Amino acid sequence: MITSIIAIVLVLGGLIFFHELGHFVVARVFGMGVKAFSLGFGPKLVGFTSGKTDYKISLIPLGGYVALAGEQGEEETDFADDKLFSHRPAWQRLCVVAAGPLFNFLLAFLIYWFLVMAQGQAVILPLVGGVLPDSPAAAAGFAKGDMVEAIDGAPIDSWTRMVETIRAADGRSLQVAVDRAGAKLTLTVTPHVSTFKNLFGEDVTVPMVGINQAGQVRYEPIEGIGALTALQHTWAMSEVVVKGFLSIIERLIPVESVGGPIMLAQMVHESAQNGLYALLGMMAIISINLAIINLLPIPVLDGGHILFFALEIVFRRPLNDRWKAMSMRVGLLILLLLMSLAIFNDVRRLLG
Repeated sequence: MITSIIAIVLVLGGLIFFHELGHFVVARVFGMGVKAFSLGFGPKLVGFTSGKTDYKISLIPLGGYVALAGEQGEEETDFADDKLFSHRPAWQRLCVVAAGPLFNFLLAFLIYWFLVMAQGQAVILPLVGGVLPDSPAAAAGFAKGDMVEAIDGAPIDSWTRMVETIRAADGRSLQVAVDRAGAKLTLTVTPHVSTFKNLFGEDVTVPMVGINQAGQVRYEPIEGIGALTALQHTWAMSEVVVKGFLSIIERLIPVESVGGPIMLAQMVHESAQNGLYALLGMMAIISINLAIINLLPIPVLDGGHILFFALEIVFRRPLNDRWKAMSMRVGLLILLLLMSLAIFNDVRRLLG
Protein backbone atom coordinates (compact mmCIF):
# COMPACT_ATOMS: atom_id res chain seq x y z
CA MET A 1 0.00 0.00 0.00
CA ILE A 2 2.84 2.39 0.89
CA THR A 3 4.48 1.59 -2.45
CA SER A 4 1.28 2.49 -4.30
CA ILE A 5 0.90 5.77 -2.41
CA ILE A 6 4.48 6.71 -3.23
CA ALA A 7 3.90 5.72 -6.87
CA ILE A 8 0.75 7.87 -7.08
CA VAL A 9 2.55 10.88 -5.58
CA LEU A 10 5.58 10.47 -7.85
CA VAL A 11 3.55 9.89 -11.03
CA LEU A 12 1.11 12.77 -10.53
CA GLY A 13 3.86 15.03 -9.22
CA GLY A 14 6.05 14.17 -12.21
CA LEU A 15 3.26 14.86 -14.69
CA ILE A 16 2.44 18.22 -13.10
CA PHE A 17 6.11 19.19 -12.82
CA PHE A 18 6.82 18.40 -16.48
CA HIS A 19 3.72 20.28 -17.66
CA GLU A 20 4.59 23.40 -15.70
CA LEU A 21 8.25 23.03 -16.68
CA GLY A 22 7.16 23.49 -20.30
CA HIS A 23 5.52 26.84 -19.52
CA PHE A 24 8.53 27.87 -17.41
CA VAL A 25 11.26 26.93 -19.90
CA VAL A 26 9.66 28.65 -22.89
CA ALA A 27 8.86 31.76 -20.84
CA ARG A 28 12.52 31.87 -19.81
CA VAL A 29 13.69 31.35 -23.40
CA PHE A 30 11.68 34.43 -24.42
CA GLY A 31 13.08 36.38 -21.46
CA MET A 32 9.76 36.76 -19.63
CA GLY A 33 9.69 37.34 -15.88
CA VAL A 34 8.53 34.42 -13.71
CA LYS A 35 7.21 35.24 -10.24
CA ALA A 36 6.54 31.68 -9.01
CA PHE A 37 6.89 28.02 -9.97
CA SER A 38 4.63 25.91 -7.74
CA LEU A 39 3.74 22.25 -7.44
CA GLY A 40 0.31 22.35 -5.81
CA PHE A 41 -1.93 25.23 -4.80
CA GLY A 42 -2.55 27.12 -1.59
CA PRO A 43 -0.15 27.84 1.27
CA LYS A 44 3.55 27.21 0.71
CA LEU A 45 4.98 24.15 2.46
CA VAL A 46 8.63 24.31 1.39
CA GLY A 47 10.62 26.18 -1.22
CA PHE A 48 13.29 28.73 -1.98
CA THR A 49 13.73 31.95 -3.93
CA SER A 50 16.25 32.33 -6.74
CA GLY A 51 16.50 35.67 -8.45
CA LYS A 52 12.96 37.00 -8.60
CA THR A 53 11.30 33.57 -8.81
CA ASP A 54 9.75 31.75 -5.86
CA TYR A 55 10.09 27.96 -6.27
CA LYS A 56 7.78 26.05 -3.92
CA ILE A 57 5.69 23.01 -3.08
CA SER A 58 2.23 24.02 -1.88
CA LEU A 59 -0.34 22.39 0.38
CA ILE A 60 -3.06 21.28 -2.06
CA PRO A 61 -1.61 18.66 -4.48
CA LEU A 62 -4.22 19.07 -7.20
CA GLY A 63 -2.06 20.66 -9.90
CA GLY A 64 0.51 23.40 -10.12
CA TYR A 65 1.19 26.70 -11.77
CA VAL A 66 3.77 29.09 -13.17
CA ALA A 67 2.99 32.70 -12.28
CA LEU A 68 4.31 34.96 -15.05
CA ALA A 69 4.97 38.66 -14.54
CA GLY A 70 2.11 40.70 -16.00
CA GLU A 71 0.14 37.58 -16.86
CA GLN A 72 -3.21 39.26 -16.15
CA GLY A 73 -2.17 42.60 -17.64
CA GLU A 74 -1.31 44.03 -14.22
CA GLU A 75 1.61 46.38 -13.63
CA GLU A 76 4.72 44.95 -11.97
CA THR A 77 7.20 46.92 -9.90
CA ASP A 78 9.78 44.10 -9.71
CA PHE A 79 9.97 43.49 -13.47
CA ALA A 80 10.71 45.76 -16.40
CA ASP A 81 7.96 46.28 -18.97
CA ASP A 82 9.76 44.19 -21.57
CA LYS A 83 9.67 41.23 -19.17
CA LEU A 84 5.89 41.24 -18.81
CA PHE A 85 3.85 38.45 -20.40
CA SER A 86 1.06 40.81 -21.46
CA HIS A 87 3.53 43.07 -23.31
CA ARG A 88 4.82 40.27 -25.53
CA PRO A 89 3.55 39.47 -29.05
CA ALA A 90 0.62 37.05 -29.20
CA TRP A 91 2.71 34.35 -30.89
CA GLN A 92 5.15 34.30 -27.96
CA ARG A 93 2.31 34.06 -25.44
CA LEU A 94 0.80 31.24 -27.51
CA CYS A 95 4.12 29.37 -27.46
CA VAL A 96 4.40 29.68 -23.67
CA VAL A 97 0.89 28.31 -23.14
CA ALA A 98 1.27 25.52 -25.71
CA ALA A 99 4.56 24.40 -24.16
CA GLY A 100 2.81 22.75 -21.19
CA PRO A 101 0.87 20.14 -23.23
CA LEU A 102 3.82 19.73 -25.62
CA PHE A 103 6.09 18.87 -22.69
CA ASN A 104 3.59 16.20 -21.64
CA PHE A 105 3.91 14.67 -25.12
CA LEU A 106 7.68 14.96 -24.73
CA LEU A 107 7.53 13.16 -21.38
CA ALA A 108 5.53 10.30 -22.93
CA PHE A 109 8.06 10.06 -25.76
CA LEU A 110 10.99 9.93 -23.32
CA ILE A 111 9.27 7.23 -21.26
CA TYR A 112 8.54 5.12 -24.33
CA TRP A 113 12.11 5.63 -25.50
CA PHE A 114 13.43 4.37 -22.17
CA LEU A 115 11.08 1.37 -22.21
CA VAL A 116 12.03 0.46 -25.77
CA MET A 117 15.73 0.61 -24.95
CA ALA A 118 15.32 -1.23 -21.64
CA GLN A 119 12.88 -3.93 -22.78
CA GLY A 120 12.95 -3.97 -26.56
CA GLN A 121 9.95 -3.97 -28.90
CA ALA A 122 6.91 -5.73 -27.41
CA VAL A 123 5.42 -8.40 -29.69
CA ILE A 124 2.18 -10.22 -28.79
CA LEU A 125 2.67 -13.93 -29.44
CA PRO A 126 0.20 -15.74 -31.75
CA LEU A 127 -0.85 -17.97 -28.83
CA VAL A 128 -4.49 -19.05 -28.58
CA GLY A 129 -5.96 -18.02 -25.25
CA GLY A 130 -9.46 -19.29 -25.97
CA VAL A 131 -11.74 -20.60 -28.72
CA LEU A 132 -15.23 -19.19 -29.18
CA PRO A 133 -18.00 -21.81 -29.29
CA ASP A 134 -19.68 -22.46 -32.66
CA SER A 135 -16.86 -20.58 -34.42
CA PRO A 136 -14.81 -21.59 -37.49
CA ALA A 137 -11.85 -22.18 -35.13
CA ALA A 138 -13.90 -24.55 -32.97
CA ALA A 139 -15.02 -26.47 -36.06
CA ALA A 140 -11.41 -26.67 -37.29
CA GLY A 141 -10.20 -28.12 -33.99
CA PHE A 142 -8.26 -25.22 -32.46
CA ALA A 143 -7.57 -25.50 -28.73
CA LYS A 144 -6.41 -23.20 -25.99
CA GLY A 145 -2.62 -23.12 -25.88
CA ASP A 146 -2.07 -23.64 -29.63
CA MET A 147 0.84 -21.58 -30.95
CA VAL A 148 0.25 -20.50 -34.55
CA GLU A 149 3.48 -20.91 -36.53
CA ALA A 150 2.43 -20.44 -40.16
CA ILE A 151 -0.59 -19.75 -42.39
CA ASP A 152 -0.52 -21.17 -45.92
CA GLY A 153 3.22 -21.67 -45.49
CA ALA A 154 3.92 -18.04 -44.52
CA PRO A 155 5.66 -17.77 -41.11
CA ILE A 156 3.65 -16.08 -38.35
CA ASP A 157 5.72 -14.40 -35.65
CA SER A 158 3.11 -12.21 -33.93
CA TRP A 159 -0.59 -11.89 -33.25
CA THR A 160 -0.70 -8.78 -35.42
CA ARG A 161 0.82 -10.62 -38.39
CA MET A 162 -1.68 -13.46 -37.91
CA VAL A 163 -4.68 -11.10 -37.86
CA GLU A 164 -3.43 -9.28 -40.96
CA THR A 165 -2.96 -12.58 -42.82
CA ILE A 166 -6.44 -13.84 -41.91
CA ARG A 167 -8.08 -10.58 -43.00
CA ALA A 168 -6.11 -10.45 -46.25
CA ALA A 169 -7.37 -13.96 -47.15
CA ASP A 170 -10.80 -12.42 -47.80
CA GLY A 171 -12.74 -15.41 -46.48
CA ARG A 172 -10.97 -18.28 -48.30
CA SER A 173 -9.89 -21.45 -46.47
CA LEU A 174 -6.51 -21.35 -44.73
CA GLN A 175 -4.01 -24.02 -43.78
CA VAL A 176 -2.80 -23.12 -40.30
CA ALA A 177 0.28 -24.80 -38.82
CA VAL A 178 0.19 -24.88 -35.01
CA ASP A 179 2.34 -26.22 -32.21
CA ARG A 180 0.25 -27.99 -29.57
CA ALA A 181 2.42 -28.94 -26.60
CA GLY A 182 5.25 -29.95 -28.95
CA ALA A 183 3.06 -31.72 -31.51
CA LYS A 184 2.95 -30.16 -35.01
CA LEU A 185 -0.56 -29.97 -36.47
CA THR A 186 -2.09 -28.46 -39.59
CA LEU A 187 -5.66 -27.21 -39.23
CA THR A 188 -7.95 -26.05 -42.03
CA VAL A 189 -10.14 -23.09 -41.15
CA THR A 190 -12.44 -20.86 -43.20
CA PRO A 191 -12.83 -17.36 -41.69
CA HIS A 192 -16.37 -16.11 -41.20
CA VAL A 193 -17.18 -12.45 -41.84
CA SER A 194 -18.44 -11.11 -38.51
CA THR A 195 -19.42 -7.76 -37.06
CA PHE A 196 -18.27 -6.71 -33.61
CA LYS A 197 -17.83 -3.54 -31.61
CA ASN A 198 -14.26 -2.34 -31.21
CA LEU A 199 -12.72 -0.49 -28.27
CA PHE A 200 -14.45 2.73 -29.34
CA GLY A 201 -17.94 1.23 -29.71
CA GLU A 202 -17.79 1.24 -33.51
CA ASP A 203 -19.19 -1.64 -35.57
CA VAL A 204 -16.35 -3.36 -37.43
CA THR A 205 -16.95 -6.05 -40.06
CA VAL A 206 -13.95 -8.30 -40.74
CA PRO A 207 -13.15 -11.97 -41.45
CA MET A 208 -12.66 -13.80 -38.14
CA VAL A 209 -11.92 -17.37 -37.07
CA GLY A 210 -13.03 -17.08 -33.43
CA ILE A 211 -9.92 -17.24 -31.25
CA ASN A 212 -8.75 -14.97 -28.44
CA GLN A 213 -5.17 -14.03 -27.71
CA ALA A 214 -3.47 -15.35 -24.58
CA GLY A 215 -1.78 -12.01 -24.02
CA GLN A 216 1.76 -13.36 -23.82
CA VAL A 217 4.40 -10.89 -24.95
CA ARG A 218 7.91 -11.34 -26.29
CA TYR A 219 10.39 -8.47 -26.28
CA GLU A 220 12.66 -8.20 -29.30
CA PRO A 221 15.87 -6.13 -29.37
CA ILE A 222 15.66 -2.78 -31.15
CA GLU A 223 18.17 -1.85 -33.81
CA GLY A 224 19.63 1.61 -33.41
CA ILE A 225 18.68 4.07 -30.66
CA GLY A 226 14.94 3.34 -30.70
CA ALA A 227 13.80 6.97 -30.97
CA LEU A 228 11.64 6.30 -34.03
CA THR A 229 9.89 3.40 -32.30
CA ALA A 230 9.24 5.58 -29.25
CA LEU A 231 7.82 8.32 -31.49
CA GLN A 232 5.54 5.77 -33.18
CA HIS A 233 4.32 4.59 -29.78
CA THR A 234 3.59 8.17 -28.72
CA TRP A 235 1.75 8.94 -31.95
CA ALA A 236 -0.28 5.71 -31.88
CA MET A 237 -1.35 6.23 -28.27
CA SER A 238 -2.25 9.86 -29.00
CA GLU A 239 -4.51 8.67 -31.82
CA VAL A 240 -6.17 6.18 -29.46
CA VAL A 241 -6.81 8.89 -26.85
CA VAL A 242 -8.21 11.37 -29.39
CA LYS A 243 -10.45 8.70 -30.90
CA GLY A 244 -11.62 7.77 -27.42
CA PHE A 245 -12.64 11.37 -26.70
CA LEU A 246 -14.49 11.61 -30.01
CA SER A 247 -16.26 8.31 -29.31
CA ILE A 248 -17.49 9.64 -25.96
CA ILE A 249 -18.82 12.78 -27.66
CA GLU A 250 -20.54 10.61 -30.29
CA ARG A 251 -21.94 8.43 -27.48
CA LEU A 252 -20.27 5.34 -28.94
CA ILE A 253 -18.58 5.01 -25.55
CA PRO A 254 -20.91 5.67 -22.57
CA VAL A 255 -20.15 8.73 -20.43
CA GLU A 256 -20.21 6.38 -17.44
CA SER A 257 -16.74 5.26 -18.50
CA VAL A 258 -15.30 8.74 -17.85
CA GLY A 259 -13.09 8.63 -14.77
CA GLY A 260 -11.64 11.16 -12.38
CA PRO A 261 -8.92 11.32 -9.72
CA ILE A 262 -10.03 8.13 -7.98
CA MET A 263 -9.87 6.09 -11.20
CA LEU A 264 -6.52 7.70 -11.97
CA ALA A 265 -5.17 6.65 -8.56
CA GLN A 266 -6.52 3.13 -9.06
CA MET A 267 -4.83 2.82 -12.46
CA VAL A 268 -1.50 3.95 -11.01
CA HIS A 269 -1.95 1.58 -8.04
CA GLU A 270 -2.61 -1.42 -10.31
CA SER A 271 0.34 -0.55 -12.55
CA ALA A 272 2.64 -0.19 -9.54
CA GLN A 273 1.77 -3.78 -8.54
CA ASN A 274 3.13 -4.98 -11.90
CA GLY A 275 6.54 -3.36 -11.61
CA LEU A 276 8.43 -0.29 -12.74
CA TYR A 277 7.98 -0.82 -16.49
CA ALA A 278 4.20 -1.15 -16.17
CA LEU A 279 4.08 1.96 -13.98
CA LEU A 280 6.12 3.98 -16.49
CA GLY A 281 3.90 2.79 -19.34
CA MET A 282 0.82 3.97 -17.44
CA MET A 283 2.54 7.29 -16.70
CA ALA A 284 3.13 7.81 -20.43
CA ILE A 285 -0.54 7.13 -21.20
CA ILE A 286 -1.72 9.53 -18.49
CA SER A 287 0.73 12.17 -19.73
CA ILE A 288 -0.72 11.94 -23.24
CA ASN A 289 -4.25 12.18 -21.82
CA LEU A 290 -3.25 15.25 -19.81
CA ALA A 291 -1.73 16.88 -22.90
CA ILE A 292 -4.80 16.30 -25.06
CA ILE A 293 -7.25 17.39 -22.36
CA ASN A 294 -5.30 20.62 -21.89
CA LEU A 295 -5.38 21.25 -25.64
CA LEU A 296 -9.19 21.19 -25.75
CA PRO A 297 -10.39 24.65 -26.87
CA ILE A 298 -12.15 25.33 -23.57
CA PRO A 299 -11.45 28.69 -21.92
CA VAL A 300 -9.57 28.18 -18.61
CA LEU A 301 -7.59 25.29 -20.15
CA ASP A 302 -4.40 25.86 -22.15
CA GLY A 303 -6.33 25.11 -25.35
CA GLY A 304 -8.71 27.98 -24.65
CA HIS A 305 -5.84 30.43 -24.21
CA ILE A 306 -4.20 29.10 -27.37
CA LEU A 307 -7.46 29.81 -29.20
CA PHE A 308 -7.57 33.37 -27.83
CA PHE A 309 -4.00 34.10 -28.89
CA ALA A 310 -4.54 32.51 -32.31
CA LEU A 311 -7.57 34.77 -32.87
CA GLU A 312 -5.51 37.75 -31.73
CA ILE A 313 -2.85 36.86 -34.32
CA VAL A 314 -5.48 36.51 -37.04
CA PHE A 315 -7.35 39.74 -36.23
CA ARG A 316 -4.15 41.59 -35.25
CA ARG A 317 -5.69 43.03 -32.11
CA PRO A 318 -6.52 41.77 -28.59
CA LEU A 319 -9.93 40.23 -28.06
CA ASN A 320 -12.61 42.16 -26.23
CA ASP A 321 -12.03 41.85 -22.45
CA ARG A 322 -15.74 41.50 -21.72
CA TRP A 323 -16.10 38.69 -24.26
CA LYS A 324 -13.03 36.94 -22.87
CA ALA A 325 -14.32 37.21 -19.29
CA MET A 326 -17.69 35.79 -20.31
CA SER A 327 -16.11 32.89 -22.19
CA MET A 328 -13.84 32.16 -19.21
CA ARG A 329 -16.90 31.85 -16.96
CA VAL A 330 -18.53 29.49 -19.45
CA GLY A 331 -15.31 27.50 -19.72
CA LEU A 332 -15.04 27.25 -15.94
CA LEU A 333 -18.64 26.01 -15.77
CA ILE A 334 -17.95 23.35 -18.43
CA LEU A 335 -14.80 22.25 -16.58
CA LEU A 336 -16.66 22.01 -13.26
CA LEU A 337 -19.43 19.96 -14.89
CA LEU A 338 -16.88 17.58 -16.43
CA MET A 339 -15.05 17.23 -13.12
CA SER A 340 -18.34 16.61 -11.30
CA LEU A 341 -19.26 13.90 -13.84
CA ALA A 342 -15.87 12.23 -13.45
CA ILE A 343 -16.01 12.28 -9.64
CA PHE A 344 -19.62 11.04 -9.68
CA ASN A 345 -18.60 8.12 -11.89
CA ASP A 346 -15.66 7.38 -9.59
CA VAL A 347 -17.88 7.28 -6.50
CA ARG A 348 -20.54 5.22 -8.29
CA ARG A 349 -17.91 2.65 -9.31
CA LEU A 350 -16.58 2.46 -5.75
CA LEU A 351 -20.05 1.96 -4.28
CA GLY A 352 -20.89 -0.55 -7.02
